[in-house]
Amino acid sequence: MIKKGFVITFLLLSIGLFSQERVKIDGVVVVVGKNIVLDSDIEKFKQEIERQSEGKIQISDCEMLEEIMIQKLLSHHAVIDSVVVEESEIAQQVDRTIGSFAQQLGSVEKVIEFYGFNDEDDLRKELSEIQREQFLIQREREGIVAEVDVTPDEVRTYFNNLKDEDLLPEFGAEIELSQIVIYAEPTEEEIKRVKDKLLKMKADIEGGANMNMKAILNSDDPAVASKGSGGGGFYTITRESGFVKEFKEVAFSLDEGQVSDPFKTDFGYHIIKVEKIKGQQIDLRHILIQPNINTEKLNEAKRVLEKVKTDIIAGTITFEDAVKEFSEEDATKTNKGIIINPNSGDSRFELTRMDPTLYQRVANLKGGEMTDPFFDETREGEKMFKIILLKSKSEAHTADFVKDYVKIQQLAKQKKQEEEIEDWAADKIKDTYIKINEDYKYCDFNKNWKKD
Repeated sequence: MIKKGFVITFLLLSIGLFSQERVKIDGVVVVVGKNIVLDSDIEKFKQEIERQSEGKIQISDCEMLEEIMIQKLLSHHAVIDSVVVEESEIAQQVDRTIGSFAQQLGSVEKVIEFYGFNDEDDLRKELSEIQREQFLIQREREGIVAEVDVTPDEVRTYFNNLKDEDLLPEFGAEIELSQIVIYAEPTEEEIKRVKDKLLKMKADIEGGANMNMKAILNSDDPAVASKGSGGGGFYTITRESGFVKEFKEVAFSLDEGQVSDPFKTDFGYHIIKVEKIKGQQIDLRHILIQPNINTEKLNEAKRVLEKVKTDIIAGTITFEDAVKEFSEEDATKTNKGIIINPNSGDSRFELTRMDPTLYQRVANLKGGEMTDPFFDETREGEKMFKIILLKSKSEAHTADFVKDYVKIQQLAKQKKQEEEIEDWAADKIKDTYIKINEDYKYCDFNKNWKKD
């Protein structure tokens, strides 16, 4: 039961400025501070929202324009408030976005062709501007609602109001899952091979070899062949960049021109060369090598879990005791194997909103049933076998205050945050330059954008 505006705001942050075709730039509809909105922006945002909501959200041009103006207002004041967005985090998000597009369409070249860009640099430039604005909007919002919270009484009042108005939300079928994870680790011989290879490359680089070429030929970093951030192993980082702690610690311990010894992160083994130190910013190149894991190690992990499942079914060990004895994943081992939903923070997953791969594995299980052991791999390259237990399953139902308290609390907080943004916008409109095209002066906006 979140207002349409909140859903639209979320979608605006998600979809960026892409439509199925590049739309020719046309008339300026409105100016908010130094930000402009075009006719084509309204139409393509409206179409995208209707598509993503599967037609459940119908919105007029005037409603769409008002929601876009709120985003532009947030972006404008983020700049005034000196909201910080690092170039490195923009580059990382652009890399992830291009990687996602490339996975869907088959290659970066197909992405460039599909969206009508001249080349990868052209694509990255536009994506960077989109991502910069998204970060500005997101952080300005976060600052505005940082102190917003709800008390138990407010949650109860929110629930009762929905109940009185016959507007209680329907929640889909939900499940709770637990897992046992056994990693397939590389052999000591394989780890030594990787370290020796990196030490040889370090010696070559210190002797004058081209690290850019070494990275392209040897690194397992998926961005190494790109033209942007990560290409040839090159990155610009700060201490706030989204690299793992071990990587940053080594990088910031090196002098300019120095090459590190091999070191380990969750992604594998690295060497780093610092190319330039610019105050709090470092230009570096790195080479990543992920150790190979042989088939026997994988089969061993699978055999252990097959035996564990057999013993659980036979009753010689409980699932929770098996988690304590065998599971090797820290996040769930100390939590009785329970998997936490990253979107909600609790242990429930709504079936229709789960990761599709996980959904396929558990959708047909009944309460108390387990999957067979199956192979999985993290984006860091860690390989493992898992068993997942379906702990409980609840059918689709109308919201219940006790059973669904966490969800209702989240909805109440979102509503209060939305109201805080609405109040903020109404105040900021007063002292922000806003010019609306005559063609949209007929719109009956909720806020005084026209300053009548």
